[in-house]
Amino acid sequence: QVHLVESGGGLVQAGGSLRLSCAASGRTFSRDTMGWFRQAPGKEREFVAASTRTGSIINYADSVKGRFAISRDNAKNTVILQMNSLKPEDTAVYYCTVLPSPYSTHVHEVDYWGQGTKVTVSS
Repeated sequence: QVHLVESGGGLVQAGGSLRLSCAASGRTFSRDTMGWFRQAPGKEREFVAASTRTGSIINYADSVKGRFAISRDNAKNTVILQMNSLKPEDTAVYYCTVLPSPYSTHVHEVDYWGQGTKVTVSS
């Protein structure tokens, strides 16, 4: 059984940084694309970022380009989302995902979901 566990969420002031981590277990994810989605209060869940196994293809939502960075540690079955220059509009629950492709940006394309970690950015 696939299990994704996120950590690193919390409260931060605008302009600050947070580092989210996702540990995957249950199978080897070294061949899979992994990524992050988020859901802000009252809004639909949306794509944030995704990376292939080696990081050769990385895809970001326009809203986070230049501020967020996704990385992989395949030896540890871990994916990291480094979030810098955070804005109040980044406030959301962030979900770790396993995806068929780094261009799978729709909710229905996600193969597996984590339980989510909450990020709150105060102004």
